Amino acid sequence: MNPPVDPHVEAGPSSAGPASAAGLSDSAATSASQSRWLLETRGITKRFGAVEALSDVNLHVAPGEVTALLGDNGAGKSTLIKCLAGIHEPEDGQMIWDGNPVRIRGPKVATGLGIETVYQDLALCDNLDIVQNMFLGRELTNNRLLDEDSMEKQARQTLAELSVTTVRSIRQLVGSLSGGQRQAVAVAKAVMQNARMVIMDEPTAALGVAQTAMVLELIRTLRSRGIAVLVISHNLNDVFKVADHIAVLYLGRLAVEAPVGAFDQQSAVYAITTGRFESDPIEASKTVQAIE
Repeated sequence: MNPPVDPHVEAGPSSAGPASAAGLSDSAATSASQSRWLLETRGITKRFGAVEALSDVNLHVAPGEVTALLGDNGAGKSTLIKCLAGIHEPEDGQMIWDGNPVRIRGPKVATGLGIETVYQDLALCDNLDIVQNMFLGRELTNNRLLDEDSMEKQARQTLAELSVTTVRSIRQLVGSLSGGQRQAVAVAKAVMQNARMVIMDEPTAALGVAQTAMVLELIRTLRSRGIAVLVISHNLNDVFKVADHIAVLYLGRLAVEAPVGAFDQQSAVYAITTGRFESDPIEASKTVQAIE
């Protein structure tokens, strides 16, 4: 059995980060890090009274890649994405966005950076149609009147770019859509705001086989457009179909962060349930090389 993969060695906030693991100088490591990652969290800690929900979390998300955030219930996944979305502000640590330190003090700040979150409940209004949902709170106007033509055009174009072809009409009520179609509308709403990273919370939960396949294809489409995708999921079959990278939280700490090729389902479950990483020697060596 190999020793656990220490996320602080792979991608910590010090000079022993992903680039320096390959023997680069500190300055070269910093430059490589800035060109590699869209988002870095360094030592993120969040407390709720006496409860420490997150402790010293160092997460890395690259543009054009799908990162799966795994962990058991209570591991801190929801707290972490709410910190990224601006709902919670960490007590300690730093966030680096596109190479620059940022403080995400609210959802508007996150949206301004290009971070969009699609929560499990999707936050859609069943009594409104697709166009109205996609522009809710961001309506286009012309001479103080709603610019319905422009909104319809942009909604139709965004859905087409995401290869969403199963919707009968963009004026269809969201309440009449299937689960997969509703996910597509929620993601299209996020992408339409020039998102650079889309966070998806359990996007395939309670979906059938066909609808799940639709959502997974949607995730692949986002990746192909250079958008970073951070996915929370308990479904390891889905994770291994779309993820490029896996990060595992355990009791509020980042237990392991590695390319998907370093895992199989058994080792992923082992990391989720024990907070330790186990892999064969060949795959373990690939982990350090691939995360650089």
